[in-house]
Amino acid sequence: MISVESLRVEFGVKPLFADASFVVNDRDRIALVGKNGAGKSTLLKILCGQQQPTSGVVSIPNDTTIGYLPQVMILQDNTTVREEARKAFADVTKMKERLDRMNQQLSERTDYESAEYMTLVEKFTQEHERYMMMGAENNEAEMERTLVGLGFERSDFDRPTSEFSGGWRMRIELAKILLQKPDVLLLDEPTNHLDIESIQWLEQFLAQSAKAVVLVSHDRAFINHVSNRTLEISCGRIVDYKVRYDEYVTLRKERREQQLRAYENQQKEIAEMRQFIERFRYQATKAVQVQQKIKQLEKIVPIEIDEVDNSAMHLKFPPCLRSGDYPVICDEVRKAYHRVVFDHVNLTIKRGEKVAFVGKNGEGKSTLVKCIMGEIPFDGQLKVGHNVQIGYFAQNQAQLLDENLTVFETIDRVAKGDIRLRINDILGAFMFGGEASDKKVKVLSGGERSRLAMIRLLLEPVNLLILDEPTNHLDMASKDVLKEAIRAFDGTAIVVSHDREFLDGLVTKVYEFGGGKVKEHLGGIYDFLQTKEIRELSELENPVRTGRTASPLPTDKKSAPDGLTADNNSSARNASYAERKERQKQLRKAEKAVEQSERKINDMESRLKELDNLLMNPENASNMELVTEYTSIKRALDEEVERWEQCSEEMERLSSNI
Repeated sequence: MISVESLRVEFGVKPLFADASFVVNDRDRIALVGKNGAGKSTLLKILCGQQQPTSGVVSIPNDTTIGYLPQVMILQDNTTVREEARKAFADVTKMKERLDRMNQQLSERTDYESAEYMTLVEKFTQEHERYMMMGAENNEAEMERTLVGLGFERSDFDRPTSEFSGGWRMRIELAKILLQKPDVLLLDEPTNHLDIESIQWLEQFLAQSAKAVVLVSHDRAFINHVSNRTLEISCGRIVDYKVRYDEYVTLRKERREQQLRAYENQQKEIAEMRQFIERFRYQATKAVQVQQKIKQLEKIVPIEIDEVDNSAMHLKFPPCLRSGDYPVICDEVRKAYHRVVFDHVNLTIKRGEKVAFVGKNGEGKSTLVKCIMGEIPFDGQLKVGHNVQIGYFAQNQAQLLDENLTVFETIDRVAKGDIRLRINDILGAFMFGGEASDKKVKVLSGGERSRLAMIRLLLEPVNLLILDEPTNHLDMASKDVLKEAIRAFDGTAIVVSHDREFLDGLVTKVYEFGGGKVKEHLGGIYDFLQTKEIRELSELENPVRTGRTASPLPTDKKSAPDGLTADNNSSARNASYAERKERQKQLRKAEKAVEQSERKINDMESRLKELDNLLMNPENASNMELVTEYTSIKRALDEEVERWEQCSEEMERLSSNI
């Protein structure tokens, strides 16, 4: 499908890669791997034609279609989810319009015996057969299956895309690309914005339905389940391993051991040659041999060794005070905005436990974290234990860094003791090696700031660690360093993540968020997934699907005891017409107040999302106007939510008396 010959890409003195040749065949599932900055995303851009190489040839047949999902893209905000997804069928829609026009011509013309009429019939037949072979009649159903597979509810289909966060809109773009059924799929970090269920669905889709795939991902489990071939960019070359990712790791280790042995032998040979040259340089009887040795030395091509994986480096959290036996206890915790996020949450996290919060996006994982942190109000009892010192990582933590410091200075100010001697090693493990450590914080991207904030957290003395999607901007080596540090951490850890490989062997308890509830599952992440599959099979006939479904209005069981409806109906029948009229008027007023409050909440939440996206850009990170606006809207939102709850309770009380 795609043939690459003698590809070379240069941005500076040293090329990213050179003399790269390979072929992408039908049914290939290629994992493109290499350290950050090796050129993986650049290679994908070259394959899809968005970027030109310095030299070399990329041959793609004219009838081969390519679908490309970049890490960052410009998203549309002026349509609904359904309308945006339908754009994937633009060519089919045009074909349908052509068929309709030809069909109309056939019905209007009467020159049945003419050559032009027969030509039109033949053309219509061919186009119609092609239309039916494309399965165009099933496009709507296929679109719905894809959107649901990527985590959308059917109630989301007619919502404007502007109501969704950047991550959800990236899912829409991924859905469009999958629906186009290209011959070659180029996917750059497709799992960054997906939850565990959506990742599993994408794995199955790529394994069963896709033709050829080239993907870049730091989700080790994902690429291992999908790939059947691995291309590694290392030392400026592209090495083709005809095996899946796990087998590649083994072969790469063996390859590096061979390189080391060859390198050592070459260095020994070079040393012997130089020793001979130095020893006999001034002896006339050895002049010919010396010149031969010099020529041999000049012809030697140095053996390069693949980059060393820094994941072997060990990193430990500094010691901290011992916390109480139960760092977090939730008793009937409830949180609602314009809908119930979760209710009746009861959980106890013991000292030293490592637990995971999992579930679809929007089900309340980060919300409960904010409740634990005391950042937002809630109902019920939530107790943080004695002597608990919390270390919290979230994306907005990156905005709190001092922009005038360098990367090295930022870490040097929090590092204590012997760890200060290893700052450069730590920075290298998190992709800040070499000159990158001298960069000012203000020139870093949002992802780089997040990684820097993560390193700071690793060096602070805490006994309760809360990490909200910590692996989104880390490569595999950095994730291994972080995972080992958390595993060796003698405190308590709460990890909000969709990365199964990262959670595997790290957590011993999983809390599942869904449908307004939080369920506890004992065991690791794969124990949880296995249990979940068994439970879903037993509930196939149950039409209620666990997901982002919640009542638009909060309910309170205490406000609806048995018999209340009958009594109220009886009192309503006995009430005078004027009293009923007044109650209906009050109810309409309360409904209007709830509706207005919900609109305000939606507007404020939308603006907060916009501000979040703005503050992630380096040039806006220190914009105090945006920070002030964000803080004031956050405060106003909390007040409006409380007002909405009061109005809703009043509306429920009035409606029960009508």
